[in-house]
Amino acid sequence: MLVLRPGDANEVVEAYKVILQHTHGPCTLVLTRQAVPTLDRTKYAPASGVAKGAYVVADAAGGKPDLILMASGSELSLCVDAYEKLKAEGVKTRVVSMPSWELFEQQDAAYKTSVLPPDVRARVSVEMASPFGWERYTGAKGKIHGMRRFGASAPLKDLLKKFGFSADNVVAAARELLGK
Repeated sequence: MLVLRPGDANEVVEAYKVILQHTHGPCTLVLTRQAVPTLDRTKYAPASGVAKGAYVVADAAGGKPDLILMASGSELSLCVDAYEKLKAEGVKTRVVSMPSWELFEQQDAAYKTSVLPPDVRARVSVEMASPFGWERYTGAKGKIHGMRRFGASAPLKDLLKKFGFSADNVVAAARELLGK
């Protein structure tokens, strides 16, 4: 099963392209009902990286990050917002969109290393669903900001606040990892 969880409208278009070319098995396109901002692709990387399962959306100057923020789906915008805050503080940060773990795992080692350099151990993943599985990308020293329960119901803004899904909390997790 090929699963695609795009983070904005640009990634949805690219996910459809992947699905149309996928000839060996079923695909699932996981979309949110929430209003998700569309990233300005003149400022951030093109969404064509969806075809490889994960790609660098925004990067530290010179492509040498001290920290990697990663997400799929609607959580991508939280990472981009946190990136902008950290960048303003001078923190060398990379944002990685991971709409399809299955596609990313099919890439060669060189590509995977170019997206997630092994020497960058300060990693934060953001997942409003179960954190299960993210440890393979965050590593033992990373942080997974995710839900560990199910069943809350309220307006989205209230739930985001209650469970700490904000750019400021992603920034706080990043600072903790970096010892700042």
